Amino acid sequence: MKRILIISDGKPGHLNQSIAFCKIKNISYDILEVKFKLKFLKLLTYALDKFERYSDELYKEYKKYNFEFYDAIVSTGSSTYYFNKFISKKYNKKSIALMLPKSYNYADFDYIIAQEHDNPPKLENIISLPLNLSYTKAKGIIKSTEKSIGIIIGGDNSIFKMDVENIRNVLNLISKNYDGYLKYITTSRRTSKQVEDLISEYDFDYKLIYSDTPTINPIPDFIKLCDKLFITIDSTSMLSEARANTNAEISIINLRSNKVDTKFHNLANIVDNIHNKLDFKKVLEKVVI
Repeated sequence: MKRILIISDGKPGHLNQSIAFCKIKNISYDILEVKFKLKFLKLLTYALDKFERYSDELYKEYKKYNFEFYDAIVSTGSSTYYFNKFISKKYNKKSIALMLPKSYNYADFDYIIAQEHDNPPKLENIISLPLNLSYTKAKGIIKSTEKSIGIIIGGDNSIFKMDVENIRNVLNLISKNYDGYLKYITTSRRTSKQVEDLISEYDFDYKLIYSDTPTINPIPDFIKLCDKLFITIDSTSMLSEARANTNAEISIINLRSNKVDTKFHNLANIVDNIHNKLDFKKVLEKVVI
């Protein structure tokens, strides 16, 4: 039976893509989290990779697996790609990078699964996808099957600023225009207290305030059940997960931005032009483990 070792940097958004890859491919996996001893060492790996020098001496002590046991190494995120190469080269295993491993040599990854909004080069080992890999399964948090709307609220990042009044206007428009629909809403770890306080003023059929209940994620239920989703533009992972896994109509909530033509804007345009969920399983048939 095939088995994959996932190299993780500890970031949920990255780890979830690696897990999604394994689940879509229906291959068992283990997870190994690695951290650099010092942050600046990641910059050093770019030079070491250029000269094809690989070592695990740059990392803190990590759990030792029998690496010979695995058929492939999969990882997502810039802090994982060098270690991915180290293991795959030392033990002659297939190496798979999710997202474009910028600043590293692309040629010696067996496969790179890259997103279109990163403008990947056209190379034989690169498979380009319009959205981030995702695998979602409803958890039964919401039981109703009546027609419904899901609202997914992110927060500030380096590109976008979330204004309370903007969100108030959006919520008021939804309340006015979608009478007769059940309305569900969730915030995220980046949602400000001011926006969460605003949301607390409204009555919803289901409401999750992330800062109060960070261990519950209702988004898979929204994706399965809702006829329409409203999602703020700041999260590529939320937009990708929703568009990839549902045929529901998606409306993107725009936020004030200090830049234009970023990967966020590019992904939003892609999502606007895709009207059905994606068959990742078919696309990943090209990846042979």
